Amino acid sequence: MSTLVNGLHHVTALAGDTQRNVDFYTHILGLRLVKKTVNFDAPDVYHLYYGDETGSPGSIMTFFPYGGIPRGRKGAGQLTYTAFSVPVAGMQFWLDRLQQFQVAHTMPLRRFEESYIRFDDFDGTGIELVFNDNDTRPGYSNGQIPAEFAVRGFHTVTLEQIRPERTIELLTNPMQHRLVAEEADLMRFEAGVGGSGNYIDIHVNPNALRALQGAGSVHHVAFSTDTDETQVQIQQLLAEGGYQVTPVQDRNYFHSIYFREPGGVLFEIATNPPGFAIDEPVESLGTSLKLPPQYEARRAKLEEVLPVIK
Repeated sequence: MSTLVNGLHHVTALAGDTQRNVDFYTHILGLRLVKKTVNFDAPDVYHLYYGDETGSPGSIMTFFPYGGIPRGRKGAGQLTYTAFSVPVAGMQFWLDRLQQFQVAHTMPLRRFEESYIRFDDFDGTGIELVFNDNDTRPGYSNGQIPAEFAVRGFHTVTLEQIRPERTIELLTNPMQHRLVAEEADLMRFEAGVGGSGNYIDIHVNPNALRALQGAGSVHHVAFSTDTDETQVQIQQLLAEGGYQVTPVQDRNYFHSIYFREPGGVLFEIATNPPGFAIDEPVESLGTSLKLPPQYEARRAKLEEVLPVIK
């Protein structure tokens, strides 16, 4: 069978204050704001995309900042931690940087023979930095974080599950993942060519409370597929397996299908093309508000109600 699912494409979460979200991901973590657009289903709310220099699939963290919404609660049926890959030599740099900005964090932890630190962003979104030297993707340097220590992209994501059996069946059958590591209450699955950005971890916790959605909660996780044709193939496989998968949605920068996995997490399959340079050049990504055609007539009004981003 041809490769239909490559690994991670993006993770989308809910946020509170827009400016604090931008500050955390561009200044503290050093990601690039690669697209400033709106929630296609609620255009009075931003959709902000952060990633590497071009917004490569597997590097993209996105947010819907809803202002003063209450915080969510991590728990079962949710993606609880998104892990970024950084070089091993950057461990002390990142410990010092988080301390500098008063971001509470763990000391280095271990799993699957790798070291990582864990912390939350300003809204409570769970973030990890995994230190490894096997990731050859270039880091994006914003002029404040040395390129040799910069974030490379995603490493893995963690799903909290009470009973994971049906989720495992989904991952290993239509979604083409392989079980590659297991320890205690953790399982790691790998897609495509493997390596950072192609992992997904399941944390089995039979006593976990159900997650509550709010600021800091992950809304969905998207997996990468190469083309519209491979997307249709995986869509058919999912439908044949009894999953309630949506029709293809045009998100301007990729095409998407959505379905809910058995444990409750919303999954998306997103195409790699056309990418974020479709409506502005790479050198100026994220500098102006980009609207889908259906909202262009409302630009003046939307620019009035959307918060100014500095």
